[in-house]
Amino acid sequence: MQYKSYLVEQNFNLLKERFILFYGDNLGLEQDFKKKIKSYYKQNEIISFTQEEILNNETNFFNEIKNISLFETKKIYIINQANDKILEIFKEIEQKFDDQNIYLFAEVLEKKSKLRNYFEKSKKCGSIPCYPDNELSIKKIIAQRLRGYEGLTSNNINIICDNCNLDRNKLYNEIEKITIFFEDKKIETEKLQILLDVKINDDFNLLRDEVLCGNLNKTNKLLSDTVLEQEKTMFYLAVLNSRLASLNKVNELSIEAPLEVSINNLRPPIFWKDKPNFLLQARKLGKKKIKKILNETYNLEVKIKSNSMIDKNTLMKKLMVDICNLVNAS
Repeated sequence: MQYKSYLVEQNFNLLKERFILFYGDNLGLEQDFKKKIKSYYKQNEIISFTQEEILNNETNFFNEIKNISLFETKKIYIINQANDKILEIFKEIEQKFDDQNIYLFAEVLEKKSKLRNYFEKSKKCGSIPCYPDNELSIKKIIAQRLRGYEGLTSNNINIICDNCNLDRNKLYNEIEKITIFFEDKKIETEKLQILLDVKINDDFNLLRDEVLCGNLNKTNKLLSDTVLEQEKTMFYLAVLNSRLASLNKVNELSIEAPLEVSINNLRPPIFWKDKPNFLLQARKLGKKKIKKILNETYNLEVKIKSNSMIDKNTLMKKLMVDICNLVNAS
């Protein structure tokens, strides 16, 4: 059976089948459905596999599904990056384990896809195409996520909508920036336009990465070339702290698994283009250094909040150089 994605978003209880396939190019919507699954089955253990992991070790996968204990909560399975290669294995699962709940997530599947056709025609399976958002659905998300914010006018909603280019993942990044920057929940149009300036934000992310990689020469050059907005200083600090928190988390995960594997398991995930920088930063920054840097960002935040007349740009640039030196300290 095929379901409409917007109906399932509104009511997850519509799904009656135990085997569901989500497919399409709206990866942000697929991520939302994964969150819904985890919330819906919050009392259960959620176990995720990639298709490649299953294909490389079918025995391990089937043993995992068979390993049911009367004293454990029911397990819910998610299979990521699915395509036609998983179909024969899935048919075997369907025959042997019809009491399990399994959710498959795929990217775009053409109409001739065997996996898609099987799920659409089977009476025991359900499928949900995740098509791109339109302007109406994006604006609805903005209104829901920023409910309670003053200044959420039609004009400001349009600014946010235009900036994300109907990309739900990008929209969530923009909403995160907004919630960090407008702590008082009062959105001002001029500040919103500055905040969502892609070029300025991309430039700061580049500066942040060179600083946390310990590249002093590149840091000094970027400090000369990068425009740092006085009004965005708190946002810059939040961006730094967010990266440091992720690095701290991956340090904890790497105790039990190799660093590269820990980065892949990090949630929220690191964008693939960002992984080389993140890996280098994780190798250079241990818990002690991260704690020292967080103390530095915290101290600057206190200074800024306690003195409105302070020169934020000068202090921000000094902080970046100090952090760079801390990264390289023995």
